[in-house]
Amino acid sequence: MILQREDTVKLWGKAAANEAVNLNFKAKTFQTKANASGYWEIKLPPQKAGGPYEMVFSGSNKVVLKDVLFGDVWLCSGQSNMELPMLRVMDKYPEVIAAANQNQIRQFLVPDDYDFNEQKTDYSSGSWVATTPASVLDFSATAYFFALDINKKFHIPIGIVNAALGGSPAQAWMSEAAIKKFPTYDQDFRKYKDDQLIKSIEAADQAASNAWYTNINQQDEGIKNNWRNGPAGSDWAAMELPGYWANESLGKVNGVVWFKREIDVPQLLAGKPAKLLLGRIVDADSVFINGEFVGSTSYQYPPRRYQINSGILKAGKNTITVRVVNNAGEGGFVADKDYQLIAGNDTIDLKGTWKYKLGVKSNPTPGQTFIRWKPVGLYNAMIAPLKAYAIKGVLWYQGESNAGYPVEYFSLMESLIADWRTTFNQSQLPFIAVQLPNFMQAKENPSESGWAELRAQQAKLLTIKNTAMAVAIDLGEWNDVHPLNKQDIGKRLALQAGRLVYGDVRTVASGPTFKSAIAKGNKVILSFDNTGKGLMSKSGPLKAFAIAGSDRKFVWAEAEIRGRDVVVSNKDISNPVYVRYAWADNPQDANLYNKSSLPAAPFEAAIK
Repeated sequence: MILQREDTVKLWGKAAANEAVNLNFKAKTFQTKANASGYWEIKLPPQKAGGPYEMVFSGSNKVVLKDVLFGDVWLCSGQSNMELPMLRVMDKYPEVIAAANQNQIRQFLVPDDYDFNEQKTDYSSGSWVATTPASVLDFSATAYFFALDINKKFHIPIGIVNAALGGSPAQAWMSEAAIKKFPTYDQDFRKYKDDQLIKSIEAADQAASNAWYTNINQQDEGIKNNWRNGPAGSDWAAMELPGYWANESLGKVNGVVWFKREIDVPQLLAGKPAKLLLGRIVDADSVFINGEFVGSTSYQYPPRRYQINSGILKAGKNTITVRVVNNAGEGGFVADKDYQLIAGNDTIDLKGTWKYKLGVKSNPTPGQTFIRWKPVGLYNAMIAPLKAYAIKGVLWYQGESNAGYPVEYFSLMESLIADWRTTFNQSQLPFIAVQLPNFMQAKENPSESGWAELRAQQAKLLTIKNTAMAVAIDLGEWNDVHPLNKQDIGKRLALQAGRLVYGDVRTVASGPTFKSAIAKGNKVILSFDNTGKGLMSKSGPLKAFAIAGSDRKFVWAEAEIRGRDVVVSNKDISNPVYVRYAWADNPQDANLYNKSSLPAAPFEAAIK
């Protein structure tokens, strides 16, 4: 395991009632006594970074802990983009994974759990794991890349406590005391203290889901007529993939649609193992080659990567069949992803014309109640057991699930940060957040955006002492809420930690951040902090700036760098009142950086 260096470390456990417990550590003996309930604890004085050490606990029996390091422990929390493991990015970073023999980087993976009735004092499972090419696949990718940079630069063992859960809103990570400030969430939390209510909701949800899937499986013509085998019939329609069938003659239907594509496989590849990449599919899929099942995925987000065993591919014509189950919204194949069959050094492109046919039309799946996301539950089960464990700071990657109602996000996070600082008894506990990246279709004209507003709320958190933010406005993917570039996210978090926590004031840790906007006639002079060695455009003229008059009707502005300022204007706005930069779900043209190649943070401001 890894224990926090240079801080008083509490070690605790259970023994027989009133039993004497001794700890032998570094040739010293520490003594304590269990209370009537069998609980005991020992406090170690601050230790310097290093190890490995051995700890021997003795009482009526003996427990030996080996390979104990002292370093910095970072609590890494939030939703799926913090949870997303190295396994999901293995194709993007094969060399990083192959070199992952980092004994000084270790992770404790907190089991996903919730509790509305009490703060738990322990986890149902979990253990510290050192980094190997095999074990690293379960590490948080964001946290691992952060740990790599910090360990390399500061030569300190890094412990990752991975306590994150996909889809979770901020309020799920707040304590009962903290949530009282938000009456609606407090009321929701108290509702779920009723275990019987939870059981009845879960049973009803499961029954409805089972009924939906039973119905489509029984009614699916593809299952009835064994469409997994053979090529498409003459009555199958053609469709260009990737794409959504809502844009085809089939229209907006939910249920099951089958797809087929014939490919020619040369004799050289016949019988050999291969890899099938099918981008992303909305929502679930089962895949067959020449009638042989090769894999399935049950929901829309993971990349489809299927291994094809030896003996399945044959020389000549081969048929790929994909059964797609669409629960709601538009079903189909997501654009700008890899659709390929790879065997050795040979690649067959699978984009283009496929044949498709409706298996069964259905109503959307019944709505589910995601109880694990309700207020307080995750705090009680996943954060509270850590409260006695000394940590260095918090890394936070979350916000997507609060983007539908962004105006409250600052208040929620301000309370959460104060709440966790109380939990860990550190009034200045460092808290470093990732700002939401770019996502969704880019828009031609300036418009309102829930994601942009939430980014602004995240930026406001920098008014809280001992906080920092990693800007990720250039690291997203328009078609994927889980962008794969976690290396640069980790690096930018490490830059912020270097400055905030490790005293590295010489390194530029941030891109330009808005300072002031002053009007001179119809031009606006924008000043920035964190310009480093100067401002630059990453590609061509500056873009993504917009201005508006008092009517708040924003139009694109011309922009140019003048020294350490940016001057923006639009000939049709004679009296500019407001200015925005990168204010969109996906401001894909945002190209203002400093000369350390760090992007400017999005902002909206009133003009003086």
